[in-house]
Amino acid sequence: MNSQTVEQRTFKFAGCKPVIIETSESMLTSDAGLLPIRQFDETLGFTQQFAEALHDKRDQRYVNHPVLEMTRSRIFGILADYEDQNDHDVLRHDPLFQLIAGGELQKELASQPTHSRFENAIDVPSLRRLCDVLIDQFIASFESPPGRLTLDIDTFDDPAHGQQQLVLFHGHYGQYQYQPRVITCAENDMVVMPCLLYGSANASLGAADDVEYLVGRLREVWPDIDIEFRADSGFGVPEMFDACERLRIWYSIGFGMNAVLNRNSQELLDEAISAHQETGETQRQFMSCKYKSRSWTHERQAIIKCEVTSIGVHRGSWGCRFVERDMLRLI
Repeated sequence: MNSQTVEQRTFKFAGCKPVIIETSESMLTSDAGLLPIRQFDETLGFTQQFAEALHDKRDQRYVNHPVLEMTRSRIFGILADYEDQNDHDVLRHDPLFQLIAGGELQKELASQPTHSRFENAIDVPSLRRLCDVLIDQFIASFESPPGRLTLDIDTFDDPAHGQQQLVLFHGHYGQYQYQPRVITCAENDMVVMPCLLYGSANASLGAADDVEYLVGRLREVWPDIDIEFRADSGFGVPEMFDACERLRIWYSIGFGMNAVLNRNSQELLDEAISAHQETGETQRQFMSCKYKSRSWTHERQAIIKCEVTSIGVHRGSWGCRFVERDMLRLI
């Protein structure tokens, strides 16, 4: 941040090594670590593509802060842990942010109100184009066509502490929050497709549509690619199973245990308990069976896991469509 002019001072409380404080006429910043990240962004072209996906409704004759400048200012601000827009009332004067966002020193960046108007003006088509930017970046990350991809879908909690729109109370997490959902790739750990859900939303809301869109995009580029989807029981709804089968992709999706599955797996659980009592070691036993819940239109292959540890006993179940050799890897 900008320094103020004060006289040099020496503090002698540190023993034989005095601490000397002096001012500098140079422009100073505490966030120089962003410079290599900005250089990496220049090579990757991420913020450039990000900004190009956004529709700017403003009359360009009166625009002082281009979309690219504000995009970079916000993205690099979040990377430096300046999450609030209010931080930009100070960051707009920071020489490093002026350099990496606007490309010109001593030119003030956008203020908090300008950033607020900018973010609230982003429309749904822009969000869809941003989704395509991330998918394009993911596809471009492979030097040669992959033969197989393993994609995981999950949500996580994002607690909020104000009166933001669509912040709602989630009973499981016990807090007011947003609920982001992401599809990631196990092969390279990239975020392939994000989605922001309102705080109390079901994790599976719109997930089948996201899967169908993503698989369609990937097969436009790699028609013969083998795709696996993995998800926990929050996504164990009929439309997810139906979408994966319609798209002809392998899947392993959790769903809740019930009386029928407990009864069918009781013998396996007893074996695991006995083995744990004899060896004292963690036991994980698996079984496969055909199963149809009331909400399913047909039978599916179900995998049941019986796990016994020093902490206790756990059973879980997954609906699967898999190559036999990959059964345990999918779970």
